[in-house]
Amino acid sequence: MGVFTRLYDAVLRWARHRRAPWFLGALSFAESSFFPIPPDVMLAPMSVARPDRALHLAGLTTLTSVAGGLLGYLIGVVGLELVMPVIVDTGHAGAYEMARSWFVDWGFWVVLVAGFSPIPYKIFTIAAGAMAIAWLPFVLASLLGRGARFYLVASVLAWGGPRAEPWLRRYMERIGWLTVLALVVVVLAVSL
Repeated sequence: MGVFTRLYDAVLRWARHRRAPWFLGALSFAESSFFPIPPDVMLAPMSVARPDRALHLAGLTTLTSVAGGLLGYLIGVVGLELVMPVIVDTGHAGAYEMARSWFVDWGFWVVLVAGFSPIPYKIFTIAAGAMAIAWLPFVLASLLGRGARFYLVASVLAWGGPRAEPWLRRYMERIGWLTVLALVVVVLAVSL
């Protein structure tokens, strides 16, 4: 059994825990402003384990993610000097500079796309605050982008439900390594 399969099995057990929605909300909030692990890793197995609650979980994930995004925005407004060394040390300086330049060109649309994409959303929330992007469009774009992403994940996996679980487990190693490869490609593309 590979590393991603073991991780998947552990997350699936956590997803069935009675306090799992609290963990999901906390993870979603933290990921939008400072934590590196996306909430999809909990939302997906929770949607498979409880397809009847998948849309509720997507809503929870969206709202807590946008709330965390507001914290990221606040960090950008008042504490950019404090977090910039962390951004540089974690190798996200290129992504941060790219986010700043994209805000100049596309504004609202950058937040919308960043909220939906696998690009680290926290970089965009901090950059939006640092550049004093208008608050209301930031929140609306975050709600739309994050909501579209999380409702899509939850809906697809709830549709598959428990019958998708064996398929996911069988291919988890491939999915995990392809995800790592995709992240490496994105990081390399951003840094070049």
